[in-house]
Amino acid sequence: MRVVISGYGKMGHMVEAVLRRRGIELSCASEDICNVPDEVARESVVIDFTTPDAFRANYPAIARKFKAAVIGTTGWYDIREDVFAAFEAAGTPMIWASNFSIGVNAFFAAVERACEVLKGQGYTPRVDEIHHIHKLDAPSGTAKSIAGIIADTLGEVPEIGAQRIGEVPGTHTATFLSGVDKLTFTHEAFSREGFAEGAVAAALLTEGLQGVHEFKELIL
Repeated sequence: MRVVISGYGKMGHMVEAVLRRRGIELSCASEDICNVPDEVARESVVIDFTTPDAFRANYPAIARKFKAAVIGTTGWYDIREDVFAAFEAAGTPMIWASNFSIGVNAFFAAVERACEVLKGQGYTPRVDEIHHIHKLDAPSGTAKSIAGIIADTLGEVPEIGAQRIGEVPGTHTATFLSGVDKLTFTHEAFSREGFAEGAVAAALLTEGLQGVHEFKELIL
């Protein structure tokens, strides 16, 4: 497998380090993914950690040019139907996630199971997240995913609190409060490395894959 990194900031450099550690070939890393030669793109899986605006501009070219795509950028979910349709029409496999951390995806599963047990028992949910000051979207895509799981499974729409503090990689908390007790689930990332590890794991899953998939569907 060959990989192209779209977005060569902190996350792009971490993805590169994971690729090298695993012995996976890096075709190139680019801040302008549309300029990657077609012959390189056709043989490569793109891992995208850019900005919401960049992905909105670039997704048609990504769908058209690349062998497969792993999308870790968030902040574009309001156009998800258009994005998914572009990849489906191009026949390009796509794996997306609000968070590629394996631990966060286990967190999703734990919250969903808790909601199944708590449904109809009078619990009020809330979601809180803290990220670094450079993160552009608030609340985070991960927080929105947690809220979506709660709304779909518990039947209650939680309030979401978002804070931007220093260089915090990402902390997410789901709280369920009743008149007799409180349940709290928290995932705290120590660095961004877990996101890079999960994105590379997702890239490996694109071999032989068809269609558009959320990462958690493939690993849980």
